Amino acid sequence: MSFELNGTTYETDDDGYLTDLDSWSEEVANYLAEQEGIDMTEAHWEVVNFLRDYYQEYNIAPAIKILIKEMKKMFGPEKGNSAYLYDLYPAGPALQACKIAGLPKPTGCV
Repeated sequence: MSFELNGTTYETDDDGYLTDLDSWSEEVANYLAEQEGIDMTEAHWEVVNFLRDYYQEYNIAPAIKILIKEMKKMFGPEKGNSAYLYDLYPAGPALQACKIAGLPKPTGCV
């Protein structure tokens, strides 16, 4: 599967996740967010940037439990909890945010 944005074609897997992580940009993220019905705010970008940093360090997209735990460590309990993250990404913080962040679909408990 693929989509076109400003004359560039981006390949995705069957679930809409980018297959080439290096093709990601903020413009691509905004497009993917729009497809997901998400209006990106500073709070949304905070999660996306956190996920991209996490992936760069560990070479894996975190499952929801790890995402919550690591967000709590970095940003405190008001942002490191499932209610906050589900408010931002109602279809599932790990799944939806990873897709927008241009990361592979998380495995395990999502």
